[in-house]
Amino acid sequence: MGNSHGHGHHRKFRDNGNVPFPDKTAAAPSASQPVPPSIYRTQIPTSLTRTPEMANVLPYPHVDSALRALAAQAEGFGRSATGGLHGPIYFVTSLADDGPGSLRDACRKKEPLWIVFEVSGTIQLGSYLNVSSYKTIDGRGQRIKLTGKGLRLKECEHVIICNLEFEGGRGPDGDGIQIKPNSKHIWIDRCSLRDYDDGLIDITRESTDITISRCHFAQHDKTMLIGADPTHVGDRCIRVTIHHCFFDGTRQRHPRVRFGKVHLYNNYIRNWGIYAVCASVESQIYSQCNIYEAGQKKIAFKYLSEKVSTYRISCCKIHALLSCAFFQTCTLISYCIIVFFLWA
Repeated sequence: MGNSHGHGHHRKFRDNGNVPFPDKTAAAPSASQPVPPSIYRTQIPTSLTRTPEMANVLPYPHVDSALRALAAQAEGFGRSATGGLHGPIYFVTSLADDGPGSLRDACRKKEPLWIVFEVSGTIQLGSYLNVSSYKTIDGRGQRIKLTGKGLRLKECEHVIICNLEFEGGRGPDGDGIQIKPNSKHIWIDRCSLRDYDDGLIDITRESTDITISRCHFAQHDKTMLIGADPTHVGDRCIRVTIHHCFFDGTRQRHPRVRFGKVHLYNNYIRNWGIYAVCASVESQIYSQCNIYEAGQKKIAFKYLSEKVSTYRISCCKIHALLSCAFFQTCTLISYCIIVFFLWA
């Protein structure tokens, strides 16, 4: 899936405690200065060996903790997502859109659940599948494809989505994964997304603390939108980390950002159709250790002026701009550093 594409051939940035944006509890930076580094922390148990201490944390200690150790591996703003860590395992036994043993049946339940699959195949969704809080959808060990519609994370928190395929979503407002409104602590990992009528991942309406990692995006136009409306100032709270993703010939929005704080690192973006990354309306983007390989279109970063306020790239450190890729600059960039180097 997306975790195996395009990342083995360039030097990696590792999360060593230095990150570009502060926690919400930190003092607000000056509006005229780039946002300083902070520290990623997680309190999720990481031991793969069952201990008396873990038995006090996990109400189902008889379940192999190696399965649940996934919850400790998130980096970035979505690092605190616990998913269904503290709930029982739900086994999906049916590829039906709904009914007993289906994915939809599991996702609508109110209690925490760690959802795994006993079957492989395609789930044809007739409508958005709403995911409630404290769920892990863990596709590891099977091959699960969602088609027709996508997942909707609406007013929920602590959701982990791992190892799913999304392809062929149809209809107006048809997104692969739609995160809105007011959702938080979300981690999407090792997923493959392509060919939806609207976006592959949309993060809007005050949804925050989200990580997208090791995903493969292909055969699509409007890939990822963060902040949809230039008048919705509530989206200033949005914080998203995108790392180790492969944007494989998708046309635009890798991502397209309004208001939010976005950290991009160790991503590979190639052969885009319009531009790679677009910033506007107070957005702050920290691009670090990414590869931008242009095809016929050469604009790697695009800056759009919209009616509300302004935007900036708070810091941009790029390992390589390939095939004549370039930055489309403007006078509103307050701080931008481009770093080139050769690697073995």
